Amino acid sequence: MDAITEIWKNLDWSVPVEILLRVLPALLCITLHELSHGYTAWRLGDTTARDAGRLTLNPVKHIDPMGLLMMVVFRFGWARPVPVNMFRFRHPRRGMAVTALAGPVSNLLICLTALFLYGLTFRPLMVDGVLGAAGRYISQFFYLTAYISLGMGIFNLLPVPPLDGSKVLYSVLSDEAYLKLMRYERYGMLLLLVLVWSGVLGSPLSQAVSWTFDKVFAAAEFGYKLTSGGLN
Repeated sequence: MDAITEIWKNLDWSVPVEILLRVLPALLCITLHELSHGYTAWRLGDTTARDAGRLTLNPVKHIDPMGLLMMVVFRFGWARPVPVNMFRFRHPRRGMAVTALAGPVSNLLICLTALFLYGLTFRPLMVDGVLGAAGRYISQFFYLTAYISLGMGIFNLLPVPPLDGSKVLYSVLSDEAYLKLMRYERYGMLLLLVLVWSGVLGSPLSQAVSWTFDKVFAAAEFGYKLTSGGLN
């Protein structure tokens, strides 16, 4: 028993912890992103997502394996789209645009909340070391959640089917133009994968996310000031 205890103590947990610190924030962002789509559609009169069991916090219902992998590796990706029937909206075009925007907006709110919590807990967890290593992991979780959520939001605003940006674009295009665009929806994700993996899209996206992250980091600074007396 002593030998097993000694082996357990000497195990290197850094790799599995690092994986968890990437996967868990991604799952949280995916779940709330898709839930926001479904909830917004439901409030606007479309019960399709609710009827399909997608108004849930169960991440398994929302995962797209490739999209999750992209989020873990590149820190931007996508989820399994929530089904929406735009013809159940009173104003189909406007309803579709609002429903599509709900996902990226939720990602921005997640990012701001996570950054605020990161700043608020930075002194006790990182400076004072209240919880030791666990405190550092919690702090990292907040930071990575903010960054991954922002990346997901910006990525999904691209006007390429089937991302949210293409649904927003629909609200300003003619029916004929939009139908032409949707003919290529099946190739949209393949095109995105090629562009990201080749670096053609990945590098500009990373720069856009980093630039925006620097701007919204003020939420973390505000949280930090609350615990360090900086507001006095």
